[in-house]
Amino acid sequence: MPPRKKNLGQGDLPGMPTMADLRETLWKAADKLRGSMDAAQYKDFVLGLVFLKYISDAFDERREQIKEEVLADGIPETQLDTFLNDIDEYTGHGVFWVPESARWSHLAANAKSAGIGQLLDGAMQAIMDENPPLKGVLAKIFNRENVDQRRLGELVVLISDARFTGHGDRPARDVLGEVYEYFLEKFARAEGKRGGEFYTPSSVVRLLVEVLEPYEGRIYDPCCGSGGMFVQAEKFVEAHRGKNHRADLAVYGQEANERTWRLAKMNLAIHGIGADLSSTWADTFYADKHPDLKADYVLANPPFNMSDWHRVADDPRWRFGAPPPGNANFAWIQHIIAKLGERGSAGVVMANGSMSSKQSGEGEIRRNLVEHDLVACMIALPPQLFRTTQIPACLWFFAKDKSGRDGQHDRQGEVLFIDARNMGTMVDRTERVLTDEDLARIAGTYHAWRGTASAREAGLIYEDVPGFCCSASKEEIGKHDYVLTPGQYVGAAEVDDANDEPIAEKIQRLKKELFSHFEESARLEEIVRKNLERLDA
Repeated sequence: MPPRKKNLGQGDLPGMPTMADLRETLWKAADKLRGSMDAAQYKDFVLGLVFLKYISDAFDERREQIKEEVLADGIPETQLDTFLNDIDEYTGHGVFWVPESARWSHLAANAKSAGIGQLLDGAMQAIMDENPPLKGVLAKIFNRENVDQRRLGELVVLISDARFTGHGDRPARDVLGEVYEYFLEKFARAEGKRGGEFYTPSSVVRLLVEVLEPYEGRIYDPCCGSGGMFVQAEKFVEAHRGKNHRADLAVYGQEANERTWRLAKMNLAIHGIGADLSSTWADTFYADKHPDLKADYVLANPPFNMSDWHRVADDPRWRFGAPPPGNANFAWIQHIIAKLGERGSAGVVMANGSMSSKQSGEGEIRRNLVEHDLVACMIALPPQLFRTTQIPACLWFFAKDKSGRDGQHDRQGEVLFIDARNMGTMVDRTERVLTDEDLARIAGTYHAWRGTASAREAGLIYEDVPGFCCSASKEEIGKHDYVLTPGQYVGAAEVDDANDEPIAEKIQRLKKELFSHFEESARLEEIVRKNLERLDA
């Protein structure tokens, strides 16, 4: 084909809806099916259709760009179809090829026909056939007997009102990526506890990424949910080094739930992230899909206190002690450590009980982790960050190398403790988020303690702050019987009576914290009872 000039791009399209309008339109689409389906079902329907609409919009956007480029290059219009039907002209620009039968214009024109479900399933199959990265990803669920075809057609019409192009100079991928994340959050709230299986609150994900600073290398999540950790890591790289460096991260993940695995594949495809999530979903403990992987970074939010899991007593991953059958917390931790490369680091969300539990050998595992100098930092999180669970949470950070390489501070034999329980802002009566200032303070404290390049560039110097952070030696941790609760080490904050917390707010906060401790106590009591019953048997 004749050579052509660079992409001209597409400018602003006047009259296009704002992002808020787009979100509202799409949320109305979700409510359309809500009357006949539970949250998990309508999530699959709506996100599947939104993804299909995005693919078609992005395809149309690229098609218009090709026309502009061809005409600008002075190529005869008679050759236009040759370029428009060249699959490489699309896939070479990160756009999926969409066959005519799968284009949204065709589907929308037939939205009110009795066979719309069959057309949609056919469109999903046609797209997977033409785009190998999507093989087995798109669910063909629209032509089932229990699907109301009339309502499905109305949903197609409603989604037709949403356009993912024309938002300034933002490509369709970026716009839908934002919408998709917004929807995952909405659906997680709608599904309650089950929503936690595929969604981690964005401020928690951001904190993990900001602390680890994954600029380049292999990044892994053994229970990746909908892929939010990977998306945030790519955003971090783009923000600090530009879009051209997004490929500096090689992404690996695994997910046990079929629906969630499909969500992750679509989410990463929308964001243009090439990832190896294996060819299918699988339980990480039963069938590790990346057995030889040694990662530079691991980011994970495993299910809290998982009692039903595949345990092999002599698994080589249990280097620091066999985790108990009734709780997988330390199984996840040891699996993650086993995946770290020579200088790898990891950030993991865990239930608070993991910091202090001594039952069933967990205290001994924790002691071994400290003695082997793998624990770099412990962060106690504030309550109410997670809508999907009331169990108090914390963050564990691991590092295979805490030496003073690359100009960093030598922190061998030390652990940084940060108590962030009083941080965050309530966005409504039930949910708290960590603000940008909170994230900067927590991550900046870790970087200053570690002496990272970003801390040196910002002139950050670490010092213990009563009530907030403390660097403790292994010997001091041993005196606390290897309990890793930050409150044990940071002490009490210096109180400024003039600016103290209002008594009414303090009572409410302390009451919520007390109830959370009651719940954790009840959980531990139940485990003890079961163990005693086994002894009696």
